Amino acid sequence: MKTIKELDITGKRVFIRVDFNVPMDAGQNITDDIRVRTSLPTIAYAVEQGAKVILASHLGRPKGKRVPEMSLAPVAKHLSGLLGREVAMAPDCVGDEVASMVGAMKGGEVLLLENLRYYDEEQANDAAFAAKLAGLCDVYVNNAFAVSHRVHASVAAITEQVAEKGAGLLLEKEIAFYNKAMEAPVRPLVAIIGGAKISSKLGALTNMLNVVDKVIIGGAMANTFLKAQGLSVGNSLVEDEMLESARAVITTCREKGIPLYLPEDGLVAREFSADADFEAVSVNAIPEGTMMLDIGPETTSTYAQVVAQAKTIVWNGPMGAFEMAPFSKGTLGLVAAVAEADALTVVGGGDTDVALHMAGAEEKVSYVSTGGGAFLTLMEGKPLPGVTYLGA
Repeated sequence: MKTIKELDITGKRVFIRVDFNVPMDAGQNITDDIRVRTSLPTIAYAVEQGAKVILASHLGRPKGKRVPEMSLAPVAKHLSGLLGREVAMAPDCVGDEVASMVGAMKGGEVLLLENLRYYDEEQANDAAFAAKLAGLCDVYVNNAFAVSHRVHASVAAITEQVAEKGAGLLLEKEIAFYNKAMEAPVRPLVAIIGGAKISSKLGALTNMLNVVDKVIIGGAMANTFLKAQGLSVGNSLVEDEMLESARAVITTCREKGIPLYLPEDGLVAREFSADADFEAVSVNAIPEGTMMLDIGPETTSTYAQVVAQAKTIVWNGPMGAFEMAPFSKGTLGLVAAVAEADALTVVGGGDTDVALHMAGAEEKVSYVSTGGGAFLTLMEGKPLPGVTYLGA
């Protein structure tokens, strides 16, 4: 896989697949521009090289229709301010008018195509649609780590129709940090896995047991592990169909000698509400009719001690329902511990990223991944199509 700095892009039409799938409010104002800002080094480099920069992204799920609320026009305006130069907005992502705009571009100019997912062919990895995109450029660059686990036209099929191709600086950085954490980690390597469902993390968790030294489990998925051990978890969210899988993970950890840390206590309430009465109880004494919504103070302390001893930390998923203040202490406590650790810290997953932002700790970890699904795919030990196709 080549990178953009190994490609001859001077004066050439360079198609850069970016991830500008940013959240917006009702007035189409961008509420979090991290995905735009992390793309800037690659775009700026292409501009400095005198390339004709063509940016392409999706936004939301328009399902093959033109949805005005999912136009990328607000992103073009915002990006213009960040780059300090005009970013032209195309009326579409393919077609004669777009081709004419590209044909009129001069070196150093930037054009943002309209939402790729206005066409069903994008997600269908349609070769004919990819050919139309490929016809706009001389060089293809994938800088969208967050969609690199998808076999979509702008990620996969297009690479078969552009001879010169490579990775952007963000994609290169994502892969480098993950490899540093997982392929050649400084030990001990601690994996922190949280979130709601074990079913969505089982592949990642199972694969990581081949690499990690210690595992911390939190979030609602911990309830399934607790119940798998015969504990009563009241009305807590549990995936009963995953109990056997949880037992298999517990057994594997025991056989491999990998310490598996599960909650010792938790915050429980009778309803999922910011105003609910809650209390910290031992996981051995969760009252009937209550649900565990966060790890408790004893667990937070134990997890922090484990993290403090780590030299490499990979974290995906919160420790509880942190979006509600009463149940954010466990996740934010772990954020503080990870931020203070003398270790390489790689954090991935949308909810975990939000927690870091809440705590103002983004700058205190080694790397925050921009893609939850792609990050999980790597954790599962699977290749990313968006990377594989670049080397084809």
